[in-house]
Amino acid sequence: MFYYLLKYVLLGPLLRLVFRPRIEGLDHVPATGAAIVAGNHLSFSDHFLMPAVLKRRITFLAKAEYFTGPGIRGRLTAFFFRSAGQIPVDRSGKDAGQAAIREGLGVLSRGELLGIYPEGTRSHDGRLYKGKVGVAVMALRAGVPVVPCAMIGTFEAQPPGRIIPTPHPVTIRFGAPLDFSRYAGMESEKAILRAITDEIMYAILTLSEQEYVDRYAAVVKAEEAEAAAAERRRRFPRLPLR
Repeated sequence: MFYYLLKYVLLGPLLRLVFRPRIEGLDHVPATGAAIVAGNHLSFSDHFLMPAVLKRRITFLAKAEYFTGPGIRGRLTAFFFRSAGQIPVDRSGKDAGQAAIREGLGVLSRGELLGIYPEGTRSHDGRLYKGKVGVAVMALRAGVPVVPCAMIGTFEAQPPGRIIPTPHPVTIRFGAPLDFSRYAGMESEKAILRAITDEIMYAILTLSEQEYVDRYAAVVKAEEAEAAAAERRRRFPRLPLR
């Protein structure tokens, strides 16, 4: 109930008014039945803009940190995501990927739309990064199509670190569903999963026209954070204790 209250009364109309999103290819999203909508992830606002324009309800696998934040803001964020039916996924630990797959398959088994960002995290610089193979595993196990989606302009409207978005033209572009039924029963083949994931990422890239980086975003973020920390240590060395 809260999901539809947000979509049609509280948040949806406001998002449409502020961003006036241009929607392309909406007819590519199946009107019924289970499907995965796989998109690029440029901004926190992606979580709200895509559901606002879809005719059907979509459930995202959201990082667990959205549900465990401290203070009033953290509690409000957790309430919002739970009320909107989003599913927390712990991305730490060796079993994190399997937990996400289980949750995603549960959504698909109910004949619903599942939203997923194959990059696994927001792009910190507006580029498109290598996708993780969990989306391919779910597509094969559930036997569902994957609809590629490109969010364009949301990085400029709300880049990482900006709390309040600024008005900026946004385009949400859906591509033709990708059918991977030819690989049925091959979800344990690593080469097949990689090929499927790369095909999905190429479809997103074609729609978004981003620069592509053939590395995982989380790895690049960690490297850049370490480089920045090393530079700070070089510029401001700690004085020896006497």
